[in-house]
Amino acid sequence: MQDQNNSTKTEAAYQLLRRDILTTRLMPGAPLKLSALRGIYGVGWTPLREALSRLEAERLVTAISNRGFAVAPVSRAELEDLARARLVVEMPLFLESIANGGREWEDAVVTAHYRLSRCKTAVDDPSDAAVDKWDESHEAFHAALLSAATSNWLLRFRSTIADQLRRHHRFLGLAPTLRAAAGLKHGYGEAMDALREAIAIEHHTAIMEAALDRDVERAKALMTAHIGYTLHVYVHSEDSGTYAARAGSLKAVSG
Repeated sequence: MQDQNNSTKTEAAYQLLRRDILTTRLMPGAPLKLSALRGIYGVGWTPLREALSRLEAERLVTAISNRGFAVAPVSRAELEDLARARLVVEMPLFLESIANGGREWEDAVVTAHYRLSRCKTAVDDPSDAAVDKWDESHEAFHAALLSAATSNWLLRFRSTIADQLRRHHRFLGLAPTLRAAAGLKHGYGEAMDALREAIAIEHHTAIMEAALDRDVERAKALMTAHIGYTLHVYVHSEDSGTYAARAGSLKAVSG
């Protein structure tokens, strides 16, 4: 019974930490002090250590010699690597879905697109709640596009890449919005335009229509361009000085 109780607490700690890492409420590079985490999450030492070890295995957390744990960092180099990996893994799944998807797949894609279209974007509402909802709906749309694929291994790899990209998107891709929110207007116009273009529903609509029309070449071209948008945004917004504005309600963890 005790082992089961510890397992439940470890799972709860794991899910909470994972959520806050992926949404960058726990910022990339931030030290993860067990004493602070206990106060925030109300979880004991052992479940926290076990949860952090699981997250380290997923490369969402790094172990620092004699200093404990920290949230895994993000970088332009890793963003570029993840984009390449996504293209290699996701494109075959996308094309397989287009080839094999039936009425159920089509309905799932249309439904997911509709739900995404109803979300406010970070340009319109940069609040955590709005960004979370858009993130979830965006992921659901892309998952629906791939839902007729059958390769379990590729789908697992794709899930891992998607998780890493999610926090890179939040921390690097949303920098223009954060700059604007912080009142740092200089040079942010082009970056904001790039962000607005990257998350526009029109791109997702075009991908959906090409997929449903079974237009393979157009679908490939649109998806390739779509995968490159986040890097395009980052190139226009690269300025490490603006990232301090991202500190949120959990900043005490690194204090």
